[in-house]
Amino acid sequence: MLKFENITKLSQKDDQDIYALDDFSLSINKGDFIAIQGPSGCGKTTLLLTAGGLLKPEKGEVYVDGQSIYNLSTEKRALFRAQNIGFVFQQYHLIPYLNVIENIRVPALAQNSKPDENKISELIEMLGLDKRINHTPAELSAGEKQRTALARALLFNPAVLLADEITGNLDEVNVEIVMNCLNEYKNSGGTILLVTHDKDLGVKADTVLNIKNGKHIPV
Repeated sequence: MLKFENITKLSQKDDQDIYALDDFSLSINKGDFIAIQGPSGCGKTTLLLTAGGLLKPEKGEVYVDGQSIYNLSTEKRALFRAQNIGFVFQQYHLIPYLNVIENIRVPALAQNSKPDENKISELIEMLGLDKRINHTPAELSAGEKQRTALARALLFNPAVLLADEITGNLDEVNVEIVMNCLNEYKNSGGTILLVTHDKDLGVKADTVLNIKNGKHIPV
């Protein structure tokens, strides 16, 4: 479902090459739940952005459901991403002037399609947002913002869900709500790549992958 093939992503500082990903390869099967862990700056977020078609590597290929995403034009890659990949960012990236239900509907705009209102209602109920649908992000707690972002990412039941530290600012109750939703998504055949510093959360994944200096390291 998700394959990294000899990915190299680097930047330059003081005329030196800094490798965020260094000849990185990984294959993730449909329905897998993979937790990515490692120290700050090791390449975890770079891996997610590369997987989602947002950060083109200098070398290597990224495949999502057999499609080499960086061989697509910018426009076709954006459409493919909207149809196949869900993102949940640590900083939520909700649109401040839209309320909860409007933020959840945003992916439909990228696809120029009508959102499934039954699916939206299902996500709102599952994530406990039913009393907050008319509130804007400024009126929400951190947990409510994160749950709104997760609902938005799952609206079109993407093949792959990419999540960056989505429980880092949440209390135990919100962590449980988010994890229940992730498990239901996984059980329906979804594939999850999750970056987290939370060791307890890593235990709940099928596999924990440790990264250091852009490379795999033994667990």
